[in-house]
This record gives sequence, structure tokens and C-alpha cells, in this order.
Amino acid sequence: MAKVSAIQRNIKRSKLFNKLKLKRQRLKSEIYNKNLSLEERFNLVLKLSNLPRNSSITRIRNRCAETGRPRGYYNQFGLCRNVIRKLAGSGIIPGLRKSSW
Repeated sequence: MAKVSAIQRNIKRSKLFNKLKLKRQRLKSEIYNKNLSLEERFNLVLKLSNLPRNSSITRIRNRCAETGRPRGYYNQFGLCRNVIRKLAGSGIIPGLRKSSW
């Protein structure tokens, strides 16, 4: 089980990202607009840099929904490999079975 503080920090970052996502996208699209003057675009870059660093998607870590484990994460399930193995072994995940050849 991951530290509770690490899990909570990640949840806080996710909420902040969702809150400022549209503003960040709008600023980025305006920065790449070639019709604006260089000075206007520079001011937009300054506005973007004044946003909190934790509002960026790269600051969010994929974590297992059950254990909070950050490594061995499978996006398709939202779980880590250990939990997937446990749930697949007990037949809880439909359509997933152990391979053998």
C-alpha cells in the first residue's frame, strides 16, 4: 500500500488539473497563433507560466485504484499488475484468463 500522503497529493493534482485544463489549453492555443504579435504571445507565455505547476498533466502519476501502487500500472484496468493477477485468478475480471501454450 502506498503512503496515504502520496495518494492524496496525486488526487489534489488531478483536481487542480481538471479545474485549470481549459484555461491552460486556451493559453497554449493562443501562444501558437501566428497572427498575434510577438509581444502579445510573450505575455501569454508569462500568463501560462504563472499557472500552478501542479495543474500540468505531467505532474499526475498513474496509480493503482485499489492499492495506490505507482509501478506496474495497466491503463486498461486502472490497476497494478499484482491486483490484476489476484482478480484474474479469482475470475473477477471478465474475459481475462491466464495464458498457456
